Amino acid sequence: MSEPQVGVPVVVVNPIKVEDLEEVRSCLAAVAAELGVPEPRLVETTEDDPGFGQTRDAVDSGASVVCALGGDGTVRAVAQELAGSGVPLGLLPGGTGNLLARNLDLPVTSLGDAARVALGSSTRTIDLGWLVADPAPGQSPDLADPQPPAPADNVHAFAVMAGLGFDAHVMDDAPEDVKAKAGWAAYVASGAQHLIDDPFDLEVWLDGGEPSHVEARTVVVGSCGELTGGVVLLPDAEVDDGCLDVAVLTPKGLFDWVGTAARVLVGHRKDGPSLERSRAKVVHLRTPSPQPCEVDGDVLGEATETVFVVQPGALVVRA
Repeated sequence: MSEPQVGVPVVVVNPIKVEDLEEVRSCLAAVAAELGVPEPRLVETTEDDPGFGQTRDAVDSGASVVCALGGDGTVRAVAQELAGSGVPLGLLPGGTGNLLARNLDLPVTSLGDAARVALGSSTRTIDLGWLVADPAPGQSPDLADPQPPAPADNVHAFAVMAGLGFDAHVMDDAPEDVKAKAGWAAYVASGAQHLIDDPFDLEVWLDGGEPSHVEARTVVVGSCGELTGGVVLLPDAEVDDGCLDVAVLTPKGLFDWVGTAARVLVGHRKDGPSLERSRAKVVHLRTPSPQPCEVDGDVLGEATETVFVVQPGALVVRA
């Protein structure tokens, strides 16, 4: 860990997502001088650590704000370590999605404009979601007073959305080089490969109620509503309402997929065939066969049981 630099902004940057690191450094230094704050210290992610350890070091060093500059995975790693710390998260555009910034109406095309927000003083508090994959005994939340799970290898935070099934397949099969060139269209190409995948049996419990049983193609659980490409899947989702929004998609074939996509794309708020949306503080899913799952675009592997819980007001974000 580096020597403490109390009050200095730290930028956790994924060098793969940045074309010219020195240009970024120069831009951030100029904005810092303009705002009269210390010049940010840049720390790079690595193949072994996408931002977790770097963020912990920054908090321990007394950083005034920790900014994420990379893909949605970098944002997720920084957010997970900042949860409950009170240290603000700054969002700088990088990667394909910038989904949290988009859902918060923050700049995503200009590094300078984003830096003025991230290094400024205005903040808001938002919720954070947690996914527990194949929970061990004692990892299920108390439904009377849900709390975020204790840190463990199978516990993962998400600032935007987590998914199971088709959603995770799409994330897993969108190559990084294609995303770099085609942006969100890479996910469209990836999704087309899985439209005719077999459905899977699914049990869903919301806040410990009676389970529902469906044949699903995908489940999306989110604290935010907007997907890549500006598509709003969860129109009632708010980043600070203390709830998770859930979409269960059950199309039986290509025709159903087209109809469901059309309703979502034109902004229909009502559920219909092949799409059911709901809200809960705790979401419990179980499948008889392992399904791939993802959090904010990071594919975690497969699980037969997943528990999602919201942590209200977990993150302070520069906004």
